[in-house]
Amino acid sequence: MLINVKQKLYFKQSCLTFVVINNVKKYSISDIESLIGIKAHTIRAWETRYNLVPPKRTPTNIRYYDEDDLKMLLNIVALNENGYKISRIAKLSRQQVSDLVRQLDSDWGNESIQLLNLSDATLKYDENEFSRILTGCIDEMGLVKTMDLVLFPFMKRVGMLWQTGTIDPSHEHFASSLIRDKIIVKIDKLEKPRKKKVLRFVLFLPEAEMHETGLLFARYLLKKCGHETLYLGSEIPYADIKKVISGYKPDYAFIVLTSLNLGKDLNKIIEKVMDYVEVPLLVAGSLISEFDILVKDRLTPLKNVCDMVEFLEEL
Repeated sequence: MLINVKQKLYFKQSCLTFVVINNVKKYSISDIESLIGIKAHTIRAWETRYNLVPPKRTPTNIRYYDEDDLKMLLNIVALNENGYKISRIAKLSRQQVSDLVRQLDSDWGNESIQLLNLSDATLKYDENEFSRILTGCIDEMGLVKTMDLVLFPFMKRVGMLWQTGTIDPSHEHFASSLIRDKIIVKIDKLEKPRKKKVLRFVLFLPEAEMHETGLLFARYLLKKCGHETLYLGSEIPYADIKKVISGYKPDYAFIVLTSLNLGKDLNKIIEKVMDYVEVPLLVAGSLISEFDILVKDRLTPLKNVCDMVEFLEEL
């Protein structure tokens, strides 16, 4: 599940084919391609030239990889993206490869390594390891940079793998819950600065949108900027939103759209929200950067973390 966020974001859309036999997952090369972000022909080339991670075969001669193979391939990609040539890696044992990757583990500013570590901890449901990695990244880079370079790319990839059936929904819930808890802790510890002009924001997710990570991060940024927030959470009925706007009288409404279940016509969803929200609307989330959002009065799309930070700091 490793990707280098500065170089590539590769997501396979087709349905994957891994099977489970005797409680052991068996991955096809297409599964591996999606999980590690490396093309199948590259994996085959490694196998042919260097005998790197040759696949196993079923009794009917079908090629497959197991979880140990997946971990080895993840480690190989991690080393390769950090300057190790494949020809050199091929001369190392699996244990030597693992040892080298562990030496890189404390490089908290290395996004590719930490994406690997988070992916591995998620597959194992290892809460202590996942929390350790999160804490290390945040201590080194701060929450804003960690969200931008590590956590948002990680959660986007996890969501895609869940949609295609490569991982279980429980994996996504496991990771989302721990990230959510970490952001809440950072919000609670944050001291709100004094600000001459304090604005009021109502934060919510519309119907059918339930991923709160981005919305919680927006709440963190707003508190950091000294503004007031009313946080409503996920899947708020449109009729309730209208009542809240009338009673709270915010200066802005803020939503985040990330769920693939929303479909491709985001403009219809945004238009419906605006029908119930009579104040300027800020819209963020991974889907905003992937689709063309129609320009409207009272609407400000924020396509990435930099857009969010710059807009809120300039208010």
